[in-house]
Amino acid sequence: QVQLVESGGGLVQAGGSLRLSCAASGRLFSTNVMGWYRQAPGKQRELVAIITSGGSTTYADSVKGRFLISRDNYKNTVYLQMNSLKPEDKAVYYCNVRRPGVGDGYNYWGQGTQVTVSS
Repeated sequence: QVQLVESGGGLVQAGGSLRLSCAASGRLFSTNVMGWYRQAPGKQRELVAIITSGGSTTYADSVKGRFLISRDNYKNTVYLQMNSLKPEDKAVYYCNVRRPGVGDGYNYWGQGTQVTVSS
């Protein structure tokens, strides 16, 4: 069992910034992939950014150049620095952790944190 606790969501004006944090605990392994997903009303949950334990990153095209994902392996924490926020970024953001090659047997989600962007 893995627990993921997100923080940092809130209300921000367009063009502003927020920094999300996700602290993981429980049944953790040194090799994993952590990431952020988001779900807006009426839309499917989508990948925002992921980062491997080695530091390799992948971003959705919609956030590339504006968002930065990072992690602290010692603290088992992943961050999402969101800059130049747009109203389209409004969504519930979810933290996720997976293990390569394990499949859905190791796939955990946080409770989500609301990000609201006003114009």
